[in-house]
Amino acid sequence: MPQKKLKNHTLDQYLKILSEKTPTPGGGSVAALTGALAVGLISMVAQYSLGKSKDKAVERKIAKILSQSQKIRDQFLELVDLDAQAYQKVVAARRLSKSKQRTAAQAARKVPIKICRICYQAIDLTPYLVVYGNQYLLSDIKVALELLEAAFQSAQALINTE
Repeated sequence: MPQKKLKNHTLDQYLKILSEKTPTPGGGSVAALTGALAVGLISMVAQYSLGKSKDKAVERKIAKILSQSQKIRDQFLELVDLDAQAYQKVVAARRLSKSKQRTAAQAARKVPIKICRICYQAIDLTPYLVVYGNQYLLSDIKVALELLEAAFQSAQALINTE
């Protein structure tokens, strides 16, 4: 029977799995989840902002931001599992040749690199919401930006150490 994807667990289940003495999930999975949480906040602000402006161009742009944020969130959630899978290959390669270990490590680095790239895409969604979004939710945009920075820095640390 196939194992349940990490992204399909409840938060409580995920945290229990995370805290176990197992190689995965680990830092990369957490970085991706942190990015997904950040983009969830961006989506929430976009949702609250829709229907507030009489300017159709503003409404279209916010709707586009909402759509993009949902796609980015889905990408982050996929990376929660892809990181765990990639790191499992690194662990398995420890018993193999140095060449195979390097190959597995290089493949595993691709996930945090993607996390960094997606963080930039998510950050690009926020300036418009700061200006045209629901002003009562600016603190949520700030929290989203802090989370994206944490996701980026975490992924960057993994790139430099794996």
